Amino acid sequence: MTRADLIALTPDVLAALSNRGLVKRATKRVDAGERPTLIEDTDGAVRAAYPDGVTVTLPPGGGGLAAACCSCPAPGVCRHLLAVVLTYQRTHAATTPSHAAAPDRPAAPDRQAAPDHAAGSGHDAEPGRDAEPGRDDAGAGGEPWRWSPGDVTDDELAAAIGAPALAAAQRRRRRGYTAVVHRPDAADPVPRVELPTGTVRFLVPRQVGYARGDAADDGGEAIALAVWACRTADREQPDRPEAQVRVGGSATVVDRPALDAAVTLAADVLLTGAAHLGSGVDARLAAVRRDLDAAGLRWPLLAVDDLAGQLEAYAARGARYRPETFADLLAELPARRRAVVNAGATPPERVLGTHEPAETPLRRVRLTGLGARVRCSGGEVGVDVVLAHPAAVSVLVLRRAYPVTDDGTPTGHELAGRRVTGATLGALAAGNVVSESAVRSAAHRLRFAAGRLARTTVTPGAGEWSGLPPGLLARDPDALAAELAGRPPRLLRPRTAAEAVRVLALGEVRAIGYAAGEQRLDATVTGADGGTATVTATHHAAAPGALDALAAALDGTHGRPRYVSGTVRRGTDGLVVEPLAVVADAVVVPDLAPGAGDGRLAGAVDVRPDPVAAALGTASALLAQAAHTGLRHLAAGFPERLRTTAAGLAGVGLERCGAALSGLAGTLGADPGEPAVRAWVDAWIRLSVTAESR
Repeated sequence: MTRADLIALTPDVLAALSNRGLVKRATKRVDAGERPTLIEDTDGAVRAAYPDGVTVTLPPGGGGLAAACCSCPAPGVCRHLLAVVLTYQRTHAATTPSHAAAPDRPAAPDRQAAPDHAAGSGHDAEPGRDAEPGRDDAGAGGEPWRWSPGDVTDDELAAAIGAPALAAAQRRRRRGYTAVVHRPDAADPVPRVELPTGTVRFLVPRQVGYARGDAADDGGEAIALAVWACRTADREQPDRPEAQVRVGGSATVVDRPALDAAVTLAADVLLTGAAHLGSGVDARLAAVRRDLDAAGLRWPLLAVDDLAGQLEAYAARGARYRPETFADLLAELPARRRAVVNAGATPPERVLGTHEPAETPLRRVRLTGLGARVRCSGGEVGVDVVLAHPAAVSVLVLRRAYPVTDDGTPTGHELAGRRVTGATLGALAAGNVVSESAVRSAAHRLRFAAGRLARTTVTPGAGEWSGLPPGLLARDPDALAAELAGRPPRLLRPRTAAEAVRVLALGEVRAIGYAAGEQRLDATVTGADGGTATVTATHHAAAPGALDALAAALDGTHGRPRYVSGTVRRGTDGLVVEPLAVVADAVVVPDLAPGAGDGRLAGAVDVRPDPVAAALGTASALLAQAAHTGLRHLAAGFPERLRTTAAGLAGVGLERCGAALSGLAGTLGADPGEPAVRAWVDAWIRLSVTAESR
């Protein structure tokens, strides 16, 4: 019998199961004729022998390559095992039909173990499911990516991950969990599921043994949870390319006293203001943080952590304090509670970060440096090294901070030589990282655990970003802008670092200009598949050579620019990219580049006034001032300032934003209370969502 699962293992899948270097070396050896002798048993087992005595056995069943056995001392998927797979594929290349990548088997008829039976819904009670158009029939033909991991039965799961792991997953399902199911398409044929503990990818159609999670030591439990999430998504949201689902447990929103206490604390701080708070708030902050942590409400906890940091910075007269940031945090906590109480479209667990572990050790990972951002505030200079985690289709941030000394503020170029885990920050920002000690926080911060056996290696990168998954790599800026428009509001999204970082494949650079008054460089670029975007960067003292380096990279000094990575957002004229790195013949990281910023930047930027942005900015600044001062301590003329600003908003067509400010003005008085807090939160949320949706 032909092993269709081995035929389906593409180089990308083999690289995901091992690493790309091993795959390349094994391919070269097989192409050179260094092939093992294969023996195929009648039960489907494949046995191989090498001239040097090394033997490999690939047993049948659903265990994938993890069930294989090689007599060499190398752990995991070794070069011998890869060579056996490649040799097997070449041996059967002439006899395998083109659709063998999607093994021909009947759609799973056994739904008796479907995960949601406890909630009163039977997966096997859906008439006609096995004949669903575009799923199984297409999967067996020319589009093998048209399949769902939800079709995997619990018997197949038990065979792949073992009965103990399946039992552990069933216990977790009874408590309930949330997931985001990303369905495959022609551009990204690998289904993946985001769980609170990590991401699971199903690398080979209908072969659950080749599913892979990025969290270390989960014992296969995550694979079962991901399969059950796909089943729920197939039943509840069959036509959505991305489905947020809740599996098992109770869907009833229970009372959350820890969240209520956090919202009450935010209201009291808003009424009092940062300028009038005493030290007594510290004990309340500590108690709220402790209760949120105990309740597992990760996103409100991180918001309160940031709120405490803002208050500490203000008390110390530190530059890290920002009234707008302070106000945003005061609005985020009630916004998240409202979304939960009002049962919005986003599951409560996603809004609150319920069951998100504080940290997750990762299995052996390969990361790709996407550049770095240098920031300076509060007497320290920080460097955020941004790395793509292709296997999880996510971005991680390695953060380092260095104090400003009497010798002056270190620049990004000077910090590029500082070392982390044996490599420089500059090498990490532009290189390829392989680590067995990576740990990811709930906020997608990255750290490398110290340990005698833990290993992390960094090799130079050449900017080969074409292999990044579509969730990270965009080729059409207009399509990416439309994708950003479909996200939940920022105040409700998971609090993950660098959530808006993407890589844009470039077509051409049409124009580069410099706005001298704002010290801002703008470039108009096109995507590889069409559409236009604006790449924009503003000078700051901690990275004096950044604008010169960016201009040189975009104008072709280092060869034709092929990719730009950065934080993306929607602007009035389309997609806006704040760059982290540019790939041409070399990887250029502007914030870490040398130079004093004395280069001559040619071209000019057509600075057009934006009355809507100006009106929104004025209104936000006024609300932030109210939060800083405290609603109980505002001057007598403040309501009139609100009404004047409201008229300005209405004058540019933002009548509802203006009405929100006027409503707040009407609640202020000698002793404003809960109505004023509610009106302020209403106004801030409306301004925030309006600014984000432009």
